[in-house]
Amino acid sequence: MENILRGTKQYEFRRVRARRPVELIVIYSTAPVSMIVGEAEVTGIVDGSLEEVWRQTADVAGISRESFDIYYRGRNKAFAYRLGAVRKYRRPKRLAELGLASAPQSFVYLPT
Repeated sequence: MENILRGTKQYEFRRVRARRPVELIVIYSTAPVSMIVGEAEVTGIVDGSLEEVWRQTADVAGISRESFDIYYRGRNKAFAYRLGAVRKYRRPKRLAELGLASAPQSFVYLPT
């Protein structure tokens, strides 16, 4: 989360591609904050083999190769959402403000 807000992490990595087009990713900070702290525009997606995706994203991945490999262990395909403009909220939002009872394990579609 901090790396996204700082601009050093310009991709959000996922094991599964969203079924619908994604235009915006909401940034959630886990405990102890446990709030939505901002949002990032999605400007594209990189998908392919682990090697292909790492090669295309490594310079601005915001994570180490070791973390990447651990996250994708047992997988042969990776997805990385390219982040554009990032906006940090002045006042973080509770999940309930977006109609969520708890943080999703992977992702959830929110109404626009």
